[in-house]
Amino acid sequence: MLNKIIANILPYMPKKLIWVFSKRYIAGETIEDGLLASKLLNEKGIEVTIDILGEFIRSIDEAEQNKNEYLEVIERFTNENVVGNFSLKPTSFGLLIDKEVCYNYIREIVAFAAEKDSFVRIDMEDSQCVDLEIELFRKLRKEFPKNVGLVVQAYMRRTKSDLEGLNDLNSESAPLSFRLCKGIYVEPERIAFKGYEEVRANYLADLKYMFENNMYAGIATHDKYLVDEAIKLIREMNIPKSMYEFQMLYGVTPELRQSIVDEGHRMRVYVPYGKQWFGYSTRRLKENPKMAQHIIKALFIRG
Repeated sequence: MLNKIIANILPYMPKKLIWVFSKRYIAGETIEDGLLASKLLNEKGIEVTIDILGEFIRSIDEAEQNKNEYLEVIERFTNENVVGNFSLKPTSFGLLIDKEVCYNYIREIVAFAAEKDSFVRIDMEDSQCVDLEIELFRKLRKEFPKNVGLVVQAYMRRTKSDLEGLNDLNSESAPLSFRLCKGIYVEPERIAFKGYEEVRANYLADLKYMFENNMYAGIATHDKYLVDEAIKLIREMNIPKSMYEFQMLYGVTPELRQSIVDEGHRMRVYVPYGKQWFGYSTRRLKENPKMAQHIIKALFIRG
C-alpha cells in the first residue's frame, strides 16, 4: 500500500527526483546515449530494438518532427552496424489526429528501414488505438512483408481473434512477426483480463497459437514463470531458434535476461531514449509500484 501511495505521488514531484528512478530504465536523452547503450548490449550478444520516447502528440507538426528523428536514427544505427531494429508508437505520428498523415509518415520510416535491410515494430497502445493500429499494420505488411511487425497484448480478451484475423497475411517466406507482451494500459474488465493467473494463461495460449501457425514470436516478459513455460513449449513443439526470441525492457531483470542468453536463446532488449522520458518513467512506476522503494533508497543511500 505504501509503495502504491509513493508511486502515485512521485509523478508530481520534480523531474530530477524521477530521474533517480529513470536512469536505470532509459538509455538517456540523446541519440548518442542510445547508440552507446545498444553497442554495450551487442557486446554481450544481445540484440536491441530502439524506441524514441514520446506519444499522444498534440499537433501534426510534432508528427513530422518525430518522423525525421526516426529517419536519422535508422541512418545512424544501421551505418554504425548496431545489431537491432526499431520500435515506434503510432500516436507519436498523429494516429488520433489524422490517421492518413500518420500512415504516410510511418510508411516512409518503414520504407527507409527496408532500404537498409532493417525492420520496424509497431507498438500496440491502449484500446482506442487497437483497431487503427491493426489496420495500419495490415497496409504496411502487404507492401513490406519482411520489414514490419506488430505488438499484441495478452491481457486483451480480443487478442486471440486478432491473431486469427491476421493469419491470412502469413506466409512461409515472410512469417508474421509479433511481440507478445502482457499489456500495461488500464482497461475495463469487459475488454481485458484482470486476474494475474488468467493473464498468464492467456499469454501462453496466444504464444501456442503463434507457434502452431508458424508465426515469429517475440516473447516479451520478465515473468520467470512465463519464461519457463515458453521454453517448455519451444522444446515440446520443437520450435526452431529462427522462429522466436525473448525480449525484455532495458534495465529490468538483468539476471533473468542473462540466464536466458546463457541457455542459448536469442535475446532482444527494448532500448528507450529521448527527451520525453518522463511519461515512460511514470508508467513503469505505476506498473510496478515496488520500484518506488528503490527511488527512496537512492535519494538517501550513496554508492
